[in-house]
Amino acid sequence: MFKEIGQVFGLMKNLPKIKEEMEKLQGKLAQLQAEGDAGGGMVKVRVNGHMEVLGCTISDEALKANDKEFLEDLIAGAANQALKKVRLMVAEETSKMATGFGLPPGMNLPGLDPGTSQPEA
Repeated sequence: MFKEIGQVFGLMKNLPKIKEEMEKLQGKLAQLQAEGDAGGGMVKVRVNGHMEVLGCTISDEALKANDKEFLEDLIAGAANQALKKVRLMVAEETSKMATGFGLPPGMNLPGLDPGTSQPEA
């Protein structure tokens, strides 16, 4: 416990450096992209590290099925898959940054735990 308190105090004196690194991280997150697909590629969804949907592609085959509920399920499945992938990428980038500040693995910086901002898919 005292070791972790010491690490927090160490972080406090590095606040300007931490702020700079967090700004860099935000830039990296915007560049991260992941794609999910469902229905054997009938629907594809692309998202970025800010958990924003960048695009959705629906095949002609999916549209011809003329099944609204089926298509909605495919879109949700593809989006959830893409979000899960990008969350892992965000966690990896966050972990790299935290390790650079001497934090032990598993000790997340406040506001940077991707699992707390969005429910798990």
